[in-house]
Amino acid sequence: MSLVVLAVDDEPPALDELAYLLNADGRVAHVHRAGDATEALRVLRDTEVDAVFLDIRMPGLDGMELARILRRFARPPAIVFVTAYDDGAVDAFDLGVTDYVRKPVRAERLGESLRRVAGSRLVPTPAPSVPVDEPAIPVELAGTTRMLPRSSVRWVEAQGDYARLHTSDASHLVRVSLATLAERWADAGFVRIHRSYLVQIRLIAELRLTGSGYVVAVDGVELPVSRRHTRELKDKLIRAAKHDWTR
Repeated sequence: MSLVVLAVDDEPPALDELAYLLNADGRVAHVHRAGDATEALRVLRDTEVDAVFLDIRMPGLDGMELARILRRFARPPAIVFVTAYDDGAVDAFDLGVTDYVRKPVRAERLGESLRRVAGSRLVPTPAPSVPVDEPAIPVELAGTTRMLPRSSVRWVEAQGDYARLHTSDASHLVRVSLATLAERWADAGFVRIHRSYLVQIRLIAELRLTGSGYVVAVDGVELPVSRRHTRELKDKLIRAAKHDWTR
């Protein structure tokens, strides 16, 4: 598959390097360039592209704001953030981006992004009311940024200004507060059980009273439930159970 892509970066050396690496990949037929979001929108007004490789921190309209505009297109391009920072991870997850690449960009890492873009363009675009991709959040794994599906997260643990996402077989530290995830993931069934813990409610095997208070069991791990969250958690568990019974 031959891809037409747009590279966007306000720093000319970074834009030159990104365009060079994209052009060097055999899957890319043409690379358009833009030095800021406004110029990118002018290009997109006249040209349909398969993917936008986009810096986040830019003057004026930044990369995150541009990505939100792109997601409203009738046929939105795949979005790949190319950035030196990791503090846009959660917003990237919200936008359903295809990939999140950290600078300095390596050819093999960019090749992985292009593989994902090519794969996504082969899948028919669903109706606008249906998400194009399963929500995912960028995580670091052995020096490489990977997109972790939210559905694989079992529970989340606060660690200062960071949060540790626990899956069935690993954990990943991301730069986002537990409070932010609690707010953004509430509609996906994640509930706050403690100031330090957020849990996917459908995975709670039991709520049990111990000598030191209530705990929940998730994947065989016991997590504490604070007194202030106990009543709300019980109510949500009851509502969830009634919903399952009456479906």
